[in-house]
Amino acid sequence: MSEQPAANPATPAAQHPSFARFAQGLAIQRQAYHANPVPTLAQRLADLDALKALVRDNEAALVAAVNADYGSRCRFETRFSEILMVLEDIARTKKQLKKWLKPQRRHIDRLLFPTSGCKVLPQPLGVVGVIVPWNFPIMLSLSPLVAIFAAGNNAMVKMSENSEQLAQLLIKLVPQYFPPAKLQVFADDAGSGPAFSAQPFDHLFFTGSAQTGRAVMASAAQNLTPVTLELGGKSPAVVAPDFPLDKAADRILWAKAFNAGQICTNVDYLFLPQGSEQQFTELALKLVAQRYPDINSNDYTAIIDQRAYQRLQATLDDAIAKGATAVNLMPGQIADPALRKFPLTLLFNVSDDMLVMQREIFGPLLPVKSYQQSADVISYINSKPRPLAFYPFSHDKALQQHYISQIMSGGVTVNHAILHVGQHDLPFGGVGDSGMGHYHGYEGFLTFSKLRPVFYQGAYNSVSMLLPPYGKLAEKMTDWLIKLKG
Repeated sequence: MSEQPAANPATPAAQHPSFARFAQGLAIQRQAYHANPVPTLAQRLADLDALKALVRDNEAALVAAVNADYGSRCRFETRFSEILMVLEDIARTKKQLKKWLKPQRRHIDRLLFPTSGCKVLPQPLGVVGVIVPWNFPIMLSLSPLVAIFAAGNNAMVKMSENSEQLAQLLIKLVPQYFPPAKLQVFADDAGSGPAFSAQPFDHLFFTGSAQTGRAVMASAAQNLTPVTLELGGKSPAVVAPDFPLDKAADRILWAKAFNAGQICTNVDYLFLPQGSEQQFTELALKLVAQRYPDINSNDYTAIIDQRAYQRLQATLDDAIAKGATAVNLMPGQIADPALRKFPLTLLFNVSDDMLVMQREIFGPLLPVKSYQQSADVISYINSKPRPLAFYPFSHDKALQQHYISQIMSGGVTVNHAILHVGQHDLPFGGVGDSGMGHYHGYEGFLTFSKLRPVFYQGAYNSVSMLLPPYGKLAEKMTDWLIKLKG
């Protein structure tokens, strides 16, 4: 058996100041893995309890750190979508873990192996690297750890450059709950991502843009490190003629405004039945006025930084310059520039030459396209890279299934948006350009486990009858076995 590879010192990433620090951390964790390659159920549950304690003991500080990183992040949204999600994930995993760890008996051909047996044993991979984005930094740093620890692994976590306050808090807190051999957290040090992904982890988990995901995968390939990539893309919604437009507006705008649209699974563009655009606009204006009477309030989250804000403004300006009609859903409200609050905006008459239809928006802009036939919707979406999510709105079961079967996406929420992500017994992951691999629940446990096939030789060795030089007996046995198989 070959030794575990060391990080390659010849790559450009090795010149980064953090490279040696990451390599040292990995060496500590790999040594701990070899000392205890298969933690017991009790040890894994203790790790999950420690993670739970970290969140519960420090909830207020965690929420405050994220707010500081954003400049203004809705407290309710942080607690609901991050704190609650992590705690729920831990609770459900603890209930199921004993069952997940049981060896699986597999079929064996009793004619050839009458006294033998086959099993599949889920065992830890070793050390898992986790690269975290800034948009839901508590959930996307700690939720993967739930599956990683349940599977018995150790973990190294690198935070985003836009999560400096949270990163420093976790660096301070984590040693109070975990030894470095189990969990280490790192801040982003002047673009240290390539130095991190160049380490020879046993698995690398990344959440972020497709562009960065390609670089992460290329870096991991140098060590043959398997990857899980949770990316994004342009996730569409389509409202069927039979679905009440007021309910559609209510649910779609809730999703689009949540975290100011900075969600990888958010509705990136919307199909409405032709002729319903004006009614939808009127409903949207009324809903937004009720929910966000003050754009500067703490209920409406800021754009993460000035660069992202300017990108959104440039995207809006580009669409208008190329013929789109913009409807500000917060008319008359003046955003404080220092807070980076970007108004919810609908865009009609959009075309594919506009930036807003070419790249993931990651903000509160919502392009709207009209359609006459479902076939037009299917054809358009299928002409684009496969999205991370798809949102059909219809009470017609046949139409729901038609859309689901004809349009491939990472996941689906029917008659709402985003909610499939919060279901802990559903695997979450992309397909094609929107990612590869899954986590959450049992699928997360499987992602971070090696399902080891084991054959147990019984007392009777039937292979001894089939040894060379091959004679008539071996030929007759083979003829007989082939004939039995039809």
